[in-house]
Amino acid sequence: MRLGLRRWGLMISAVMLALPGGMARAQDDDEKKSPSLHDLAHQSNLPHAHANFRHYLYRPEGDRVIEQPDAERLIFRTPDGEPDGYAERRGPAIIYHDRSGKVIRVQPLDEDE
Repeated sequence: MRLGLRRWGLMISAVMLALPGGMARAQDDDEKKSPSLHDLAHQSNLPHAHANFRHYLYRPEGDRVIEQPDAERLIFRTPDGEPDGYAERRGPAIIYHDRSGKVIRVQPLDEDE
């Protein structure tokens, strides 16, 4: 009797696993897909963060600079795309880090900046 129940259980679980997948595929074919959250964020009318990076004087030679205005940070990447460090504003100074996170330069800012 145990063997019979086990077989029924396996058959029912196999049928349950097969049904939702088939139903999901049928729904995907009939309905239009909604945009992803990533797509919606690019189309948003919300204001984006803006930062002024004119005080960041040091830029590694030959590196690409990627701005992150929400974090007030610049990221430096080599021409190959490898991370090469970053610069961020901390209080009255801008701190430059190498690729391992070690501080390599501190640029003090004037009080009016």
